[in-house]
Amino acid sequence: MDRFPPRTGSRLFGPQPAPATPRSGDAAPPARRLSSAELLGPARELEIAHGDALYRLRLTSLGKLILTK
Repeated sequence: MDRFPPRTGSRLFGPQPAPATPRSGDAAPPARRLSSAELLGPARELEIAHGDALYRLRLTSLGKLILTK
C-alpha cells in the first residue's frame, strides 16, 4: 500500500504523474526546486489550490514569504 495518494494535478502545473515506488537501496530522486521569482513572477502574491483548500503565498516588503490559508 502506498504511503501517499497519487497526485491528481494542479491548476498551476497541470496533471502530475504518480510517483514511482522506489526499490530498496535506490536513492530517492531529488526534490523539485523553483525560485520564488519563478512562482510569483512580477506579482507579490499568488494563490495555490491544494485539494479543496486555497492558500495564498505572499512576498512581504522585507523579502519574506508568508503562506496563509
